[in-house]
Amino acid sequence: MIHRMQPEPLPLEGITVVAVEQAVAAPFATRQLADLGARVVKVERIDGGDFARGYDTTAKGLASHFVWCNRGKESVAVDLKDPRGLDVVRRLVAEADVFVQNLAQGAAARLGLDAATLCAEHPRLIAVDVSGYGPSGPYAGKRAYDMLVQCEAGLVSVTGTPKRPVKAGIPAADIAAAMYAFSGVLAALVRRGTTGRGGPVEVSMLDALAEWMGHPLHHAMHGGTPPARTGLAHSVIVPYDVYSTADGGQVLLSVQNDREWRRLAQQVLERPEMADDPDFATNAARVAGRERVDAAVAGALGALGADEAVARLEAAGIACARLRDVMEVAEHPQLAARNRWREVGSPAGPLRALLPPITLPGGQEARMGSVPRLGEHTGVVLRALGMTDADVAELRRDGVVR
Repeated sequence: MIHRMQPEPLPLEGITVVAVEQAVAAPFATRQLADLGARVVKVERIDGGDFARGYDTTAKGLASHFVWCNRGKESVAVDLKDPRGLDVVRRLVAEADVFVQNLAQGAAARLGLDAATLCAEHPRLIAVDVSGYGPSGPYAGKRAYDMLVQCEAGLVSVTGTPKRPVKAGIPAADIAAAMYAFSGVLAALVRRGTTGRGGPVEVSMLDALAEWMGHPLHHAMHGGTPPARTGLAHSVIVPYDVYSTADGGQVLLSVQNDREWRRLAQQVLERPEMADDPDFATNAARVAGRERVDAAVAGALGALGADEAVARLEAAGIACARLRDVMEVAEHPQLAARNRWREVGSPAGPLRALLPPITLPGGQEARMGSVPRLGEHTGVVLRALGMTDADVAELRRDGVVR
């Protein structure tokens, strides 16, 4: 008799998450949970749903942010202002392991859906409040969007050129909060496994991004000056910048120590006299003479094509990279070689999506479910709560669910 090995269950199979969420911070956190096998029930407004659905129509008619953050979820469209709609969510939470919300400050408490209230009612529940600035302090009630928090956390002050600060090109504050909410849920689940108790988890976008600002903060607090904005250059390491090549390419390189500098000077710049010249031999000297060092590197790489420049740098053991645009990343040879692309379903048909970066034991793949239509699973979820077809029809007729 042949015994076939059953596939290992995903780590979070059997875990149910209910999320009253919008935009990026909470949805990106719960998408990580869905990828790892959790059942995620996404509660949306009946009048348009998560407002991220309307950000753009670039993903085959769907919003790119929504596609990115919401695959693998069940969408339930409910009017929380109607007591019957709120009761639906309360019944879902009563059967859930995790509840996540990122409503405007105070809104969850007014509905009785804040972490403190829910955890008092359901001791095993893990309830996550994701906010802009936290539940207390002078900024508690302040509206918080990603770019605003990037500014408040100082990220914009250290990003850009000497003449102009710029925000990060991705929603860094949202992503930071999402990943701490994700890891907070995992930690709380481990704790519940040993104590039997859930409890509240609190994450704010400002706290999360301020943590990511650790290097600039320590540099400024303990060194006396904030790091300078240097574009693609490094404020305290030279050479560490982008340089143009003869064919219009852009190549970045980083010299991390003086041994690497000697190799760069001898094998790439072909100027061995610079290797041990006191004006260049140490990083401190190169920082002081940044313009002369950059001119030497730019001159050498500017005479080479991008492929030849990368090959020569790699032969010398110098860390380097190509400056790629977004479409070049979509066709990146390393992602292709490692088979990192999959397709996920959506109301617009199949969409390319990257495998999550966590590789599970044994090569088990994350679950990459479809992107839901607004209210796609409302009927199924309500019937699973014990409602009859007549009950569901009445709620639909009255505009309580969609």
